[in-house]
Amino acid sequence: MMKFSFSIVCAVLVLVGCASNGKQIAQVAKPAPDWTQPLSTGGTLTLSSLRGRPVYLNFFATWCPPCKDEAPYINTLQKQYASRGLQVVGIDELESAPQAESFRKQFHLVYPAVVDNGTLQAQYLINGLPVHVFIGRDGVIRKIVAGEMAHAEVLSAVRSIL
Repeated sequence: MMKFSFSIVCAVLVLVGCASNGKQIAQVAKPAPDWTQPLSTGGTLTLSSLRGRPVYLNFFATWCPPCKDEAPYINTLQKQYASRGLQVVGIDELESAPQAESFRKQFHLVYPAVVDNGTLQAQYLINGLPVHVFIGRDGVIRKIVAGEMAHAEVLSAVRSIL
């Protein structure tokens, strides 16, 4: 049984290495890989431009029910903790800028949304939504959570990076 489990772990690591195509894979306790992505409003945003601030990346899609449920609360946190430097960034997975901007307007989001063409999906190994990434002021990833989070869990994670 132990040999079988070890073989599976090795196979997964090989697949992850092949899937990355030489790109850095995001990992907890490691610096977040830098990226430049188009904003839903035009222009671009670079993760490195947010260095020195606590960053909360929220991977979403307009068709995702949990993403819709979480958006108002995440927006409240951005407003509440902006004075402490928090920067939430919505990352729309594989949709268009108009779709991402429509989502922002629908929920009156005060934080920016970028449109991922698959680069961030590969870096963060996204295979379902939503995904939450919490990055400290030093640029190091503190926590990655796949799936919907309870408000108390999100609040705790945000406070841990402030």
